[in-house]
Amino acid sequence: MTVNMPDRPMIREPARPRVHRWPSGPGPGHGPGPASRDQDPSSWEADRVRALSRSQVEDRLGQLGDLYADTAGGKPWARERDRDTFLRGLAADVRRPGFALLVAETTVVTACAYGFPVDDRRAWWRGAGPVGDPPADLRRPAASGRLFAISRIVVQPAVRTRQQGRDGNLARRLQRRLLADHDATAGITLVNRTDAGMLKALLSWGWREAEKGDGGEPLPASAWHVLILDA
Repeated sequence: MTVNMPDRPMIREPARPRVHRWPSGPGPGHGPGPASRDQDPSSWEADRVRALSRSQVEDRLGQLGDLYADTAGGKPWARERDRDTFLRGLAADVRRPGFALLVAETTVVTACAYGFPVDDRRAWWRGAGPVGDPPADLRRPAASGRLFAISRIVVQPAVRTRQQGRDGNLARRLQRRLLADHDATAGITLVNRTDAGMLKALLSWGWREAEKGDGGEPLPASAWHVLILDA
């Protein structure tokens, strides 16, 4: 996912990973990996991707918070603030029905992504930024309960800039696994319009922009791009 979402939503320094935030409104990071990983993104195909249970997420909140803080950059006090904000958002989202979080690992955690299923009956739509109701493209998967909101994607910067179209690209693996694990036919995420780099990365990973609202009318202007990923 930046990838950022409103109020919370997968590059300040080339050596740092980049976080996508879902505007969680009323609702990803880790330190640089071995140098060889920055030189050959295809080596990330060997990363082991696995899901964490809710209890495992809760047990590893500190580690996940540190991972996120490492991507924040800036002054130490700002990183600590961002870490706290991230953990509050994660603590809220982990309680959502169907919540899922994936980590990619070698000898350390190298990436992270999470989200939750949504449908056309949940109040979530009324608080999801510009999307008051499911966009026209998503009405069918939303109604059938096969739409998944990908809240955050945390990957190394090179994943965003090189070999984005490869099936082994780590961001693509994470988002594909989230949809497959939940038998979803589509994913949704939001990207701040000021984050042109993340928008470009997401589009290169197979996302597309939603064009019409629930009634078939163009989506209203807002601070967020509404992106759709077909499974």
